[in-house]
This record gives sequence, structure tokens and C-alpha cells, in this order.
Amino acid sequence: MAELTHMIDSEVFLAFSTYATIVVLKMMLMSPMTGYFRLTRKAFANQEDTSLVSSTEDKKKMVRVDPDVERVRRCHQNDLENIIPFVVIGLLYTLTGPDLSTALLHFRVFVGSRLFHTVAYVLPLRQPSRAVAFLIGLVTTSSMAYRVLITALYL
Repeated sequence: MAELTHMIDSEVFLAFSTYATIVVLKMMLMSPMTGYFRLTRKAFANQEDTSLVSSTEDKKKMVRVDPDVERVRRCHQNDLENIIPFVVIGLLYTLTGPDLSTALLHFRVFVGSRLFHTVAYVLPLRQPSRAVAFLIGLVTTSSMAYRVLITALYL
């Protein structure tokens, strides 16, 4: 139990907690953003979501696919596919006892790449900006995973 307390008090774990919280909150904000785009574009996934409109014909027109809504949804899906592995691997990474400066570099690069990825996806910016942001985040998480595996193999 003393080791767990020491780990929670470590600067690396506190840094990880901060940066993980930032990207998880960013991911959570994508849901209200999708709702905002649905409302402003009047594009809903289900007929019951159109309850503010009285005409059945208007309701049918509002149940449609909108490219802007789909763009935000795909960005959110991409967050789910990348942020969850970062949180899991990042937590394991903190247990390997990395140097604070190396850990901060990993955490900051990942957070920056995800924030830029969102901007590049939603605006949208020209490719390869979004692809580069995705790859930077993927390489960062992979680097932490490599450290976890190497540490585990040499125990």
C-alpha cells in the first residue's frame, strides 16, 4: 500500500492525471458539440428527436445525415479510439518510473496532437494536417507502450 501511495504522490502521476483529464474532458465535450451541430443544422438521427416540430412531413425531412454533423461524430469516434488507449497505457507508463521530463514530453505531445486533430477535423483543415496529428498521437502512445513492455520484460 505504501508503494501505491508513493505512486499517487509522484510528480509523473500528477502530471499524467492532469493531461489525461484534459483529453478526457475534450472528448466529453464532443457530445454536446454534436448536439449543437444537430440543432443548428436541423439534422437528427431519430424521429423522436424532432419533437419541437409539429408537422409529420417536417419531422421526416429533419431525420437525415448532415456532413457537418457526421464530421463532428467521426472526430468524436476518433477520440474514443485514441484517448482511451492513451489513458490506459499512460497509467501503466507512470508505473514504470519514467523521468518527469520524458513523461511530460509524452503527455504534452499527445494532448497537443489531439487538440490540433480536433481543430483540423472540425474546421476542416487540409490534409495531411489531421493525419499528421493522428500519427503523432499514435507514435506517442506507442512509445509509452514500448516502455511498459520493455520494463515488464526485464522484471
